[in-house]
Amino acid sequence: MTTPTNNPFTWVEIYVEDMSRAQKFYETVLAIQLDKLPMPEGMGEMEMLSFPWNEEGKNISGALVKMENMNPGAGGTMVYFACDDCSLEESRISKAGGKVLQPKMSIGDYGFCTIFMDTEGNTVGLHSMK
Repeated sequence: MTTPTNNPFTWVEIYVEDMSRAQKFYETVLAIQLDKLPMPEGMGEMEMLSFPWNEEGKNISGALVKMENMNPGAGGTMVYFACDDCSLEESRISKAGGKVLQPKMSIGDYGFCTIFMDTEGNTVGLHSMK
């Protein structure tokens, strides 16, 4: 298998049932502002709020998505948010309505991670090197 020279990931979607609740949760935990994305013609009933991103393509981004037939829940793809120290974001999870499933733990040479459940039932991670 050939190793790509660039990160192959480009976009992440976190499916939600209650957009306002999910927006408040992620903006509180990550201390960020989500932006409403305009929907192209023909997309049907769909609502998206984008996470911050670098338009030069140096990082991936994603959005909270409310869309028919796409449901939130545990057991799907796992998304990790990069942090300086995941214990800071972890400290905001319960207060924002989520649940810490795995408090900050060492993953050896790869740093640290926290696993949590958001207000929509999605299992999500935080990752930091300290």
